[in-house]
Amino acid sequence: MRVVTEDGETLGIMDTRDAIREARDRGVDLVEIAPNAKPPVCRLIDYGKFQYEQKKKAHEAKKKQVTVQVKEIKFRPGTDDHDYGYRMKHAREWLEGGDKVRAAIAFRGREMSHRELGAKILARLTQDLKDLADVEVAPKMEGYQMFTIFIPKKAKTAEKKPAAKPETEADADGE
Repeated sequence: MRVVTEDGETLGIMDTRDAIREARDRGVDLVEIAPNAKPPVCRLIDYGKFQYEQKKKAHEAKKKQVTVQVKEIKFRPGTDDHDYGYRMKHAREWLEGGDKVRAAIAFRGREMSHRELGAKILARLTQDLKDLADVEVAPKMEGYQMFTIFIPKKAKTAEKKPAAKPETEADADGE
């Protein structure tokens, strides 16, 4: 196995017993870092400190993770223009915020025979949101509901990041 010190200095390729003896002499632990490497790589470090650093890295990675929520807007086949506009406005806000939007149309009773009304609403919504969103799931029926899912476009979420800072007072005075 290849043995590396805490500082990253390579001690070379050693027998397992020699590596363990070296670790004891230094008062540290022998930790296998890369078991699949040829030969396997082990590091002479304090194992408690190693575990602490691993937990810290995992916590930082989890902090940077972005959770995407799926928000839902509901329509009926007879949804009026004002109600449609109100719900579409909310969908736009959610998409700008980076969330997915699920648009659902609920059918009741005889409305099931007029599915084209629901398809029209979803087609109109797709058209109205095409500058902000892509369709992840095309309109489809599931029981008594027809739904589609929109995801925010990548370019729009990138543009939302803060732009260059405005001039400070020191920059303005230096002219």
